[in-house]
Amino acid sequence: MMRKVSLIVLSAAAGAALTLFVTQPRSMTMGSSARAATSDTYRQLNLFGDVFERVRTDYVEKPDDSKLVESAISGMLTGLDPHSSYMDAKSFRDMQVQTRGEFGGLGIEVTMEDGLVKVVSPIDDTPASKAGILANDIITNLDDEAVQGLTLNQAVDKMRGPIGTKIRLKIIRKGQDNPIDVTLVRDNIRVRSVRSRIESDDVAYIRITTFNEQTTEGLKKSISDLQSQLGDKLKGYIIDLRNNPGGLLEEAVTVSDAFLDRGEIVSTRGRNAEETQRRSAHPGDLTKGKPVIVLTNGGSASASEIVAGALQDHKRATLIGTRSFGKGSVQTIIPLGSGNGALRLTTARYYTPSGRSIQAKGIVPDIEVLQDVPDELKSRTDTKGEASLRGHLRNGTDEKTGSQSYVPPDTKNDKALKMADDLLHGVKINASSPSPSNKAAIEKPANKAAN
Repeated sequence: MMRKVSLIVLSAAAGAALTLFVTQPRSMTMGSSARAATSDTYRQLNLFGDVFERVRTDYVEKPDDSKLVESAISGMLTGLDPHSSYMDAKSFRDMQVQTRGEFGGLGIEVTMEDGLVKVVSPIDDTPASKAGILANDIITNLDDEAVQGLTLNQAVDKMRGPIGTKIRLKIIRKGQDNPIDVTLVRDNIRVRSVRSRIESDDVAYIRITTFNEQTTEGLKKSISDLQSQLGDKLKGYIIDLRNNPGGLLEEAVTVSDAFLDRGEIVSTRGRNAEETQRRSAHPGDLTKGKPVIVLTNGGSASASEIVAGALQDHKRATLIGTRSFGKGSVQTIIPLGSGNGALRLTTARYYTPSGRSIQAKGIVPDIEVLQDVPDELKSRTDTKGEASLRGHLRNGTDEKTGSQSYVPPDTKNDKALKMADDLLHGVKINASSPSPSNKAAIEKPANKAAN
């Protein structure tokens, strides 16, 4: 029997990440009702063929046949739900790059400003940082081609390329009268999905921005480094999942496993009962039982919600912030052959260890903390959530829309972060808190607490 190899994605964003998944095709004997349904399907396909041929012959301009087929496939998939879609060959390649979390490039985070590429930050120990490229540098030319007129994606595509190849950049830098010409050699660049620091001298803060193939490795390194730096004075961990759109299912499982000794992490359930899969933790809590607080908000979606839900259900962490996005479905990436792109198809719902489906509902934090949003941003800081998406998978009558997603750029104004820090230091007490001064906290989470 032939085996069908597919790839699974778990993210609220369209270009997220993937992991291997193998299924066996089912065999069946076709009854009369099945034959009737098949006959009706073929009639519909004949209708499609008639329309396709009429467009090819009668449209006012000669259409591109391949574009017609791609548009038809896209329409079929987008009509299913907000997360099913067709990816052409380039989109599929881009998604694979994002999934791997590494590529041949220069090592600069960039944005577009006034039609030019602006450097947000050079990544440490990359060709860009070694060449002295600085934040706020403006890139005007790539290999003598003007950046003006290119989209950001087009500019990024030109900066990426095979490892060992060269590219020339012309840079305008504030304080310099003349442009700077720099020649860089592309190298292997790893996207940093995990960043960490010491908070308040004795708290380990770890921010996870996405779930790609580098995430668990980055998390383990951060935990190890912070433990070495803090030693016995380590109070606990703050895991920041705010505005993390998701990514790899496998990485969500292994990140959750890092904080758990045992028990189910997540189950995925497809259309047929035999497709149900359960993932469980392995012995060994890398944080050695230290208190854990997870920060969530309206931008925490999918894989982020798996981690938050698993740690909340096992009472291993206290969740602080606002309700998560509510994206509780799994997408499988199905390659369509060489040069034909791939399907991104919703194939299952996922459930937290207690059996909760967060689809269109989200995960409610143990302690809700609302940020003070500047007046000019108040209309743009809430995410509408999964339940607001047209054609989303339904989940009962108590679906939720709208949740705050603003994170203050200055940590001094971050009320959720301050609440987490206060709880770990015992400055504030809450039934959900894993504070050393409140050991009952891990046993019984509260529904909500005022800030």
